[in-house]
Amino acid sequence: MSEHAAGMDICSSSKEKITIQPSETYLVPTNLIIELPVGYEAQIRPRSGLALKHKITVLNSPGTIDADYRGEVKVLLINHGKIPFEINFGDRIAQMVIAKHERAEFVFSEKLSDTSRGEGGYGSTGHK
Repeated sequence: MSEHAAGMDICSSSKEKITIQPSETYLVPTNLIIELPVGYEAQIRPRSGLALKHKITVLNSPGTIDADYRGEVKVLLINHGKIPFEINFGDRIAQMVIAKHERAEFVFSEKLSDTSRGEGGYGSTGHK
């Protein structure tokens, strides 16, 4: 919707009104079918306004569409709010970002190199 936006808005193509109850999910059709070049993926992400104002988000965020997928793009939404959320035909429900990706070749090893962080996981680097 703006000149420098990274994401393309994705809209519902459902001819019938969709109501997502609190704590429920719904797989929303979009009538969008894409063909990506090898080495690229499409990421389906939440719309910030829906998340902030209505607690609606993409459940498997970001959802990935691979270059070899040829089916309809559908968006799995969840209602984290306390009231039902309605979606009508043409409503913007998510955004899609096309991203280049690398393919890694994994090598099995008995030992990894040492770092100052080591095995420190969640919260191990602090918050300031």
